[in-house]
Amino acid sequence: MKRSKRSIRTTVLSVGALIAAAGLPAGTAHADTTTPRVDLRVLVVADGGPAVQAITAELDSAGTPYTQVDLTKPGRPTIDAAFLADTVGGRPRAKFQAVVLPNDNPFAAGSAEMAALSAYEQTYQIPQVDAYTYARPQVGLQYFVAGGYAGSVDGVQAGITAAGRSGPFGYLEGAVPFEDNSPTVGESYAYLAQPAPGADFTTYVDAPIPGTARRGSLVGEYKHDGRRELVVTFVYNRYQQQYRLLARGIVEWMTGGVHLGASRNYFSVHVDDVFAADDRWDTKLNCTPGDVDCAGGGGTPNPIRMTADDAEYAKNWQAGRNFTLDMVYNGAGSLDQREDNNGVDLLADKLQADRDKFRWVNHTYTHAFLGCEQDVSVVPWRCAANPDGSTKWVSRSTIDDEIVLNRLWGQSFGLPLQNDELVTGEHSGMAVLPQQPQDNPNLAASLTGNGIKWVASDNSRDPELRQVGSASTVARYPMNVYYNVGKAAEAVDEYNWIYTSRAQGGSGICEDHSDTTTCLTAPLDTTTGYAQKIVPAETRTALGHVLANDPKPHFIHQSNLAEERLAYPVLNGVIDGYDALFDANTPLVNERMKDIGNELRRRAAWKSALQAGQVTAYRVGDTVTVTAPAGLDVTATLPAGTRLGAAAFGSPYAGRVSGWTPSAGSALELALPSSAPAAPSAVAAPRPAPATAPAPGTNVPPAVREGGADTDRR
Repeated sequence: MKRSKRSIRTTVLSVGALIAAAGLPAGTAHADTTTPRVDLRVLVVADGGPAVQAITAELDSAGTPYTQVDLTKPGRPTIDAAFLADTVGGRPRAKFQAVVLPNDNPFAAGSAEMAALSAYEQTYQIPQVDAYTYARPQVGLQYFVAGGYAGSVDGVQAGITAAGRSGPFGYLEGAVPFEDNSPTVGESYAYLAQPAPGADFTTYVDAPIPGTARRGSLVGEYKHDGRRELVVTFVYNRYQQQYRLLARGIVEWMTGGVHLGASRNYFSVHVDDVFAADDRWDTKLNCTPGDVDCAGGGGTPNPIRMTADDAEYAKNWQAGRNFTLDMVYNGAGSLDQREDNNGVDLLADKLQADRDKFRWVNHTYTHAFLGCEQDVSVVPWRCAANPDGSTKWVSRSTIDDEIVLNRLWGQSFGLPLQNDELVTGEHSGMAVLPQQPQDNPNLAASLTGNGIKWVASDNSRDPELRQVGSASTVARYPMNVYYNVGKAAEAVDEYNWIYTSRAQGGSGICEDHSDTTTCLTAPLDTTTGYAQKIVPAETRTALGHVLANDPKPHFIHQSNLAEERLAYPVLNGVIDGYDALFDANTPLVNERMKDIGNELRRRAAWKSALQAGQVTAYRVGDTVTVTAPAGLDVTATLPAGTRLGAAAFGSPYAGRVSGWTPSAGSALELALPSSAPAAPSAVAAPRPAPATAPAPGTNVPPAVREGGADTDRR
């Protein structure tokens, strides 16, 4: 990784400069008695580095408004007293509740902008996050060269201190493991040091200093000169697990737990093709007989289908994990089973007896492809054409039949359905590239006519919420546990076929796509490869989605619960990994499809309103006032005990309360409890820097290491 040439300087300001920057009269010696207004918006000063990008990604995900000033843009606004504060209705107003900087001082020595920020923070008690800096007395730490450490922290087991647990990181169990995904690639770099003598520094996250019995700070709070800084001394990107674990706490620290937006950790899993059977991968032909990928219909189908024992196992597994699976079913699969077995279907009988233990979603009756009519005489398949050359589409009546027959079958079977949810077979009907670049024009009318409000899409090709007739799409993450395998050796064989080169006996698909990052350097061992490579990789990917405030469900297939039950090692890995990291006050949120859809729809509307400048929110003392357009659901995270009128606001999560509340167009007033972090009660004159402060720019190392490329390494 390259070392940045960006210097980090500390500016010393005189009392006169601070007062002038804050726009206060010279000689002011007493605090204004008017309680100031603090707008619920964060100021982000960016420099293009991954640490600030990670923090803005967290704010975006939660729906927390911010204003970004990019230091690399020549036309950017100047940060001065007028940019930071003004007066509204005779009341002093702080325009930002927190400041995020790339480091403790990203400006040139003697910068008037840093002087303005320092004065603003002192005047209105505004906290500052140093997204990534290095250990030295200017940030309350000893020099890292004096008994500390600077270097790689890949694989290090960091931890939350007692102060961190009782403070902003109380939602974590205690451990903060740093990723070490590659032995040949440096992933994390840090400075570890202990507090400087006499500094008012509180460590929240620390790690062992190599070669010593001491621990050094990675994240801590430094109080000085009437200011508070969160000092972060490791570099990160938005996808790395260690940052994802700490992101919530960084936002809670800077906002005092009072902010617009909310974040929770979601995990839902759809099991497709229940009651049906899935065709099996042929390790000799390198295709799936019975499916459309075997040329000329080659091979003999050897389908995989759950048994009654598999259903019992699934029920018991759910009970042991306090988790509910969504069974996405095809009723015709049971009909076929009974016709072939003298009316017997032990799997269906078992699932019917235990139907209330699962959630159920319509997956169409026969799992028919509902897009264009497929011409499977070639591999890959293509859309059939009418005589005039136009695309031959599956008809509206066929789509209607698939939806309605499966709904009626499920109702007759006693399944507890939500009739407005639908997952089409293979997400068909919607566009699929390259063969079908548009939705089946008959799909929207069918969804509308059958009362469908939520239809699943494949996140890998259709990730954004969009409207298809009456239905909004709910994108689902495909898990890399293939639908056409029931045994680990089969899964590894197909994985090798996809991810190895032609010279190694693979398909060459991976080497033909330079954007793929999971190509194998050598085939996996079919005996050990699933447990040692595929399970850890897929667990890490799925847990990454969970930790990113992403409610989208994942999907697997009924075949993955059959035979060797390949899905469970991944599901257990996600849940066990999560439980080891998070406190009981921060449980996994396990929702059904329509609830996920509602969450995604609310977020989209909220994002649009923020971007249009239609939402204002501020705090005066212990009252938060929010104004938003009528009909918009407002989201916020606030201290436990907050009230909206006579009612309690939100629901508990991660030590706060959060949720949505509808706006009628008039101001919403939320009363914070007496236990909430104090708001500024008056405008205070800035304090002078101590006479012993080090000179600007001293003891700056030649470079501060940047790391953690901002890429998703799936």
